[in-house]
Amino acid sequence: MINLTIPKKKRIYIPQNLEMKWDNLEPILNELLARPIDNVNDLEQWLKDKSELEAALEEDFAWRYIKMSCDTGNETLVKDFQYFATEIEPKISPIANQLNQKFNDSPFIDELDHDKYFVYIRAIRKALEIYREENVELLTKLQVTQQKYQAITGAMSVMINDKEYTLEQAANFVKDTDRSVRQQAWETIQQRRLVNKDELNILFDELIVMRHQVAVNAGFENYRDYMFQALGRFDYTPQDCYHFHEAIEKQIVPILKEQAEKRAELLGIDELKPWDMEVSPTGKPALKPFKNGKELIDKSIDCFNAINPKLGQMLSIMKANNLFDVESRKGKAPGGYNYPLAETGAPFIFMNSANSLRDLTTMVHEGGHAIHTFLTANLELNDFKHCPSEVAELASMSMELISMDNWNIYFDNEEDLIRAKKEQLADVLKTLPWVAVIDQFQHWIYTNSGHNAADREEAFKQIYTRFGSGFASWDGLEQEFGNIWQKQLHLFEVPFYYIEYAIAQLGAIAIWKNYKENPEQALEQYLAALSLGYTKPINEIYETAGIKFDFSLNYIEELASFVKDELHKLG
Repeated sequence: MINLTIPKKKRIYIPQNLEMKWDNLEPILNELLARPIDNVNDLEQWLKDKSELEAALEEDFAWRYIKMSCDTGNETLVKDFQYFATEIEPKISPIANQLNQKFNDSPFIDELDHDKYFVYIRAIRKALEIYREENVELLTKLQVTQQKYQAITGAMSVMINDKEYTLEQAANFVKDTDRSVRQQAWETIQQRRLVNKDELNILFDELIVMRHQVAVNAGFENYRDYMFQALGRFDYTPQDCYHFHEAIEKQIVPILKEQAEKRAELLGIDELKPWDMEVSPTGKPALKPFKNGKELIDKSIDCFNAINPKLGQMLSIMKANNLFDVESRKGKAPGGYNYPLAETGAPFIFMNSANSLRDLTTMVHEGGHAIHTFLTANLELNDFKHCPSEVAELASMSMELISMDNWNIYFDNEEDLIRAKKEQLADVLKTLPWVAVIDQFQHWIYTNSGHNAADREEAFKQIYTRFGSGFASWDGLEQEFGNIWQKQLHLFEVPFYYIEYAIAQLGAIAIWKNYKENPEQALEQYLAALSLGYTKPINEIYETAGIKFDFSLNYIEELASFVKDELHKLG
């Protein structure tokens, strides 16, 4: 019988039952600061001890965040999260910087294995370079302020047919084959969003001011340039992002425009509106790959088992240890995530399922992140597990495509299965222009200081229009059009985390292309790449996966052509 317990890692340096309060943490941090390091072995042991503390702290914070996002209206949970953010993190931050300095100043740093520690040392030196004491309090305030987005959006619900629905649940009506039903649902959802439009704009203005100040304090002209350094983007520049946007505009937008014209023809309408973009053009009702959250989890375990039994076992371990919260409900934060539990070595998957195809792809996406968490659990240092998003999203987006060969587990008949695959591949292409929109919008926001909400709305409209505006007509819907950006959680909570989705989407298509040609080898390469964590530069991790770290025009053309051919094969 398979063992589904998660073995508790024994702490060697910190107390087993350490309560995360400053009075308990300060002596440990001071010991690390004061400890003499007389040789390279001492230095490596010091790194391991520091890593053990960091993992415990991260997991404590993770649970506070998870519990709060599962129930945003619970004041106690919000206060627990805020306690860590306001009472622990700001006190740790200056000492963490001193610890980084101690490491960097050690005469034994050059005796460390260069291959093993190169990426780590590079990151520490970058952190030292941009650290500023005056930003500690500001970053704490930012963390607390940006959580207001969850509280505001988590409380959003609408009434449809005299029944209350979360916005995620209500979105299912926008897939209804009756055009009047989906129009009414779409308008109801947008009107609900507009209720909080001004409140969210005020919140965003506050965040922009604070973020700009963080950048200026660290010696940068703008927050964009600061974040490229803070995110450790050693492998590409803002200019590369602009070239990437152009490549998406030239290669992907025309394919989607062609698909939109075909959609209008199949639906028998002259002009597509935003509420026509999610309904199946076959005239059939929306796909229902599962009935409820439990069935979604069970079917996903079966799907991962079919790819490789080791992968299915990882999700089974999560189920056995209650590491899922997948049903949509009022008071729950929007979106979905996989949160690694740094010390336990397993993750928690959070999402808002409304029994749709999108929820299936969210689950296999977050499942890809979960596999990544398990594969990196035993890396020597906690920091080795901190993958850049370009690698983290490669794990998840590749799993969306790799898993498709086993989607018959979710669909009883061949027709539904083919439909699901076609919708997924169309979504893969659709992701790229939207990522370009959000990324370019962020570049605009943070390089145009002093703009107001109206300027921001106008800039968003212009950028979205350049990339097809979702390929629907927004005539008569100007207010809704200018407010679409507010649904993107990343803009509020994790600024500049978005271009990675497009970079990783290309990588995922390349992995899937390899998988179609040689499944065993491609899966082996994919898992080998994930197992590296962040112990190698991004391009080497991509090479280990059997693909290129490349987002040039030619590469995009090659991969877009492959997806188009696969779509064509499905009929």
